[in-house]
Amino acid sequence: MLLTSVNQTKQLIVGRSADCQTADPRRPPAAPDCRSSRSSLFPVPSGRIGGSAVTDRRPPASCPTTPEAERAVAAARPPARPSVRPSVRCAMAPLELAMQGLAVFGLVLFLVLWLMHLMSIIYVRLHLHKKRSEVKQPFAQLAGVSLLKPLKGVDPNLISNLETFFTLDYPKYEILLCVQDLDDPAVDVCKKLLGKYPNVDARLFIGGKKVGINPKINNLMPGYEGAKYQLVWICDSGIRVKPDTLTDLTNQMTEKVGLVHGLPYVADRQGFAATLEQVYFGTSHPRSYISANVTGIKCVTGMSCLMRKDVLDQAGGLIAFAQYIAEDYFMAKAIADRGWKFSMATQVALQNSGSYSIGQFQSRMIRWTKLRINMLPGTVLEPVSECFLASLIIGWAAHHVFRWDMMVFFMCHCLAWFIADYIQLTGVQGGPLNFSKLDFAVAWFIRESMAVQIFLSALWDPTISWRTGRYRLRCGGTAEEILDV
Repeated sequence: MLLTSVNQTKQLIVGRSADCQTADPRRPPAAPDCRSSRSSLFPVPSGRIGGSAVTDRRPPASCPTTPEAERAVAAARPPARPSVRPSVRCAMAPLELAMQGLAVFGLVLFLVLWLMHLMSIIYVRLHLHKKRSEVKQPFAQLAGVSLLKPLKGVDPNLISNLETFFTLDYPKYEILLCVQDLDDPAVDVCKKLLGKYPNVDARLFIGGKKVGINPKINNLMPGYEGAKYQLVWICDSGIRVKPDTLTDLTNQMTEKVGLVHGLPYVADRQGFAATLEQVYFGTSHPRSYISANVTGIKCVTGMSCLMRKDVLDQAGGLIAFAQYIAEDYFMAKAIADRGWKFSMATQVALQNSGSYSIGQFQSRMIRWTKLRINMLPGTVLEPVSECFLASLIIGWAAHHVFRWDMMVFFMCHCLAWFIADYIQLTGVQGGPLNFSKLDFAVAWFIRESMAVQIFLSALWDPTISWRTGRYRLRCGGTAEEILDV
């Protein structure tokens, strides 16, 4: 029995040596099998001698235990995964979840912003600057209009702007010129036009009526109380119109419409400050303004608004809005709350102020942002709708989800945004631009760079300087006047 066990052990050793030899001598030697190396470290029984197990502790002949072989075996092994402590893994989970949430937000932001681009571009091409001089219905044909014109001071374009209202081609309307102070130089301008156009139904109201903190409402109160028609057109002093502008407005005032407003834009003027304003009111502003109105959100700027007087009277008249600085927003809200619809004119509300500068434009944007923050809490998300910040967020999301190069995506996204804005600007203009493509590029870049700074400035100081007064805003849109002691 002892001899038989020894023979079996020899046969096992010879068999293993034969298995490790290569079948073809021309084939390059294979890397040592780490399983054979393990078998030499953890031997298995190969027989029994006298009731005890006999094991083979020698490594196979073709798997030498040299340093080179051990390095080859180590290189062939897959890299070991670093162990992560449970506490570190628990701390990383919220961070990973936050990054995934930010990536989803970036992708959704991409879809929303480009949907806004498409809606505004298509709407401008289909709706604005369409010739619709014919009267739609007898109501519009018979309706008289009372034009309320608030005036404060003069600028080089005031008399030419006002004169366009005296030459309107409309059968039945009146002009109610409202000036707060008797010594205001605008009084002489009004008297000059009244003498030049004696056949136009126009009146001058001086002194105003103190009913609240809003100086515009205080100035308009005498004219509003003296209006004799049921359609009231409130139009700022810096607006100029075409002869058929009022016809276009009344055409939009159908049976279910309670307010007709014009998309704010800027007339062609000289200087880079004018170009900057024109770029803003032709790109960023109409994108949000039009997309909001198309989706049913009531967004109205009171530069040029035609409203039903009886509906305003149901809401309390102009005096009910004297506690607000943004009276146009709350007037529109009161009309919408009573079930009336809004309509946008096919002609833009053309601003043609004779006094303009980059500083004035910046102050105006800061004032508007302060009002939106106090009235609409969602305005805190407004910076992510601007090109540069939105492109950074969306570029990071594309890198996180699709592993795309973030900076390449950022540059491509900004370029696409730039092209879309230029297309929209040409649509709002309705004709050739008054400046070159290079001027547009410079003005566009400066305007986009100012966006976040304007928003932060609005957050920093909640007070508003408007006309000759300073006001402190409260939540909900109301305000109180700050009196200098």
